[in-house]
Amino acid sequence: VHQSKLDFFCKLGYGKQDICKVLENLGQEALEDDVLKELIRMGSKPQALESQAQPSLVKLVARGSGSTSPGSKWLGEDDSDSSDHLRPIVIDGSNVAMSHGNKEVFSCWGIQLAVDWFRERGHAYIKVFVPLWRKEPPRQDSPIADQHILEELEKQSILVYTPSRKVKGKRVVCYDDRYIVKVAYEKDGVIVSNDHYRDLQNENPEWKWFIEQRLLMYSFVSNRFMPPDDPLGRHGPTLSNFLSKKPVLPEPKWQPCPYGKKCTYGNKCKFYHPERPHQAQVSVADELRAKIRVPLSLGKEEGKRNCSP
Repeated sequence: VHQSKLDFFCKLGYGKQDICKVLENLGQEALEDDVLKELIRMGSKPQALESQAQPSLVKLVARGSGSTSPGSKWLGEDDSDSSDHLRPIVIDGSNVAMSHGNKEVFSCWGIQLAVDWFRERGHAYIKVFVPLWRKEPPRQDSPIADQHILEELEKQSILVYTPSRKVKGKRVVCYDDRYIVKVAYEKDGVIVSNDHYRDLQNENPEWKWFIEQRLLMYSFVSNRFMPPDDPLGRHGPTLSNFLSKKPVLPEPKWQPCPYGKKCTYGNKCKFYHPERPHQAQVSVADELRAKIRVPLSLGKEEGKRNCSP
């Protein structure tokens, strides 16, 4: 009888020590209801309820507050979250190097300048595509300057060589421009080149739109890599918005009214009036009526006070 009752209350989640104490006090022939009442009176709780009563480790945040603890991170979040808002960069290495070398020398220093410029802005994904045959020793018809930079960028997993091989003494080169556009399109990034890729635009209509909207041209001014501040023209986005996934809209700039305080358009005036606080959309007539009503209302209140006993 003792073992059966012990097993029964253990299944309910009560501890063996508490059950034995109750059975010793009430006797082995005590009813189950009496044992249960005595366990409750002693303050004993099932283990399941005790685990629920323990304070949770999750920190509660006030309603409407988006702040979390500094150490907490969302699922899938890593250390590169600071650069998540910046677009991936795909650089046409041949175009940049030849442009820096004044179209005469393949200048690897120009590629390094471009990579450093995007690194300073915080871009985490930077890839440079260069044909594999540029790894060979330079020749008179294709001079290369600072070739060791290519090896350093390759060790940093930034530079990628497009494949090429020799067949019966002739070099077979894969089209590196197709690599550049394809990777940039898949990564939803930006192409850094002064080439328009017209052949690839005609090849794929989706690539045509992508090249028109995501091509970043540049210039070299005294060994300084300089992309334009307006990559898509004067009326397009700024350079920072062009390179970011979440562009920041500029604040509207109000043009001051040429008539100033003499303006009679009121709320229909489309220009900015500094004398009107918060650009109040009130007509001139309403402003005059409001000014007249204030002294009239003050005079009426004074008259009531004088007439009061």
